[in-house]
Amino acid sequence: MSEPKIRLAVLFGGRSGEHEVSCQSAASMLVSLDRDRYDVLPVRIGRDGVWASVAAMPDLTSTEEVLSWQQNGFPETRGTTPAASILATAVELMSCDVVFPALHGLCGEDGAVQAMLEGFEIPYVGNGIAASALSVDKEYTKKIAAGAGLAVADGVVLRRGQDDLAPADRDRLGLPVFVKPAREGSSIGVSKVEDWAELPQALDRARKSDEKVLVEAAVPGREIDIGVLERPDGAVEVSPPMEILPSTEHTFFDYEAKYTDSTTLFDVPAKLDPASTQAIGQDALHLFRELGCSGLLRVDFFLRPDGTRVVNEVNTFPGFTSVSQYPRMWQAAGLPYGDLLDVLVETALAKRSPRREG
Repeated sequence: MSEPKIRLAVLFGGRSGEHEVSCQSAASMLVSLDRDRYDVLPVRIGRDGVWASVAAMPDLTSTEEVLSWQQNGFPETRGTTPAASILATAVELMSCDVVFPALHGLCGEDGAVQAMLEGFEIPYVGNGIAASALSVDKEYTKKIAAGAGLAVADGVVLRRGQDDLAPADRDRLGLPVFVKPAREGSSIGVSKVEDWAELPQALDRARKSDEKVLVEAAVPGREIDIGVLERPDGAVEVSPPMEILPSTEHTFFDYEAKYTDSTTLFDVPAKLDPASTQAIGQDALHLFRELGCSGLLRVDFFLRPDGTRVVNEVNTFPGFTSVSQYPRMWQAAGLPYGDLLDVLVETALAKRSPRREG
């Protein structure tokens, strides 16, 4: 007798600026999940915060078909409130074995959805409340990394009502600087400032996403990413590192370089000496543990010319299309995309009991 299918809900969309990225991640997942193994419940969270689900997904074979279906295949939600839709959907989620939150940014990757799922005692893939909330905020990620002995870029946090840097901060940081929302991903709202006269415009752009903004000194060096993965038995391992090589059309790895520029190169395994590869992996594992992570993490580094490493940022649920950085790193390690999804689900199922984060 065959084993019963795993009832798996996939959440996607959301209210953050990364709504479209989430839809793309989920489209790849929904095409790749083994339907002989999983009974899939797709749940779309609209930009207005309204949740909607469908009882069964049609048999679609391409991400393009799924993206179109995401837009047109769900019931009309006009006139429905977010609260009412969440309560109605929670009943369906409680019938699932596990939930896969394929969500990026605020109201998805920040612990909010994770808190709701824990309140209903629904198992879910990935990081818990505290790790999600800390990791989505670049200020606190940097503080934890620095406290753990890892190097981070020098920077200043500007909160509401703070619209300029003190002269001493300008002198210390120098130019160029990067101005970024503290709690946004996919390089949304990020600007490279090469003249202090550009700072007000950069702050305005960042604050369209978040009132709290980081102004960071540029770190010369190579951009290196690495993935961390937790197995069902609790073992944690790292992927081969990847080097990001944007084209000369981009002065840094911005949104367009990530998602629309086909000339951006992702070199995996990165061409590093064995000592650098090992050190980056050890740093990533150290940060995974210090942040209290579970399931997965992507850590982004700068590797200076002298070989020293600087933590740039982390992602508790990085982009997850089949060609995104995190899955590509694991594919280079011999773990295909569909198998990676299986590992993440199996790890979540191995932790069925409600989480207790210390």
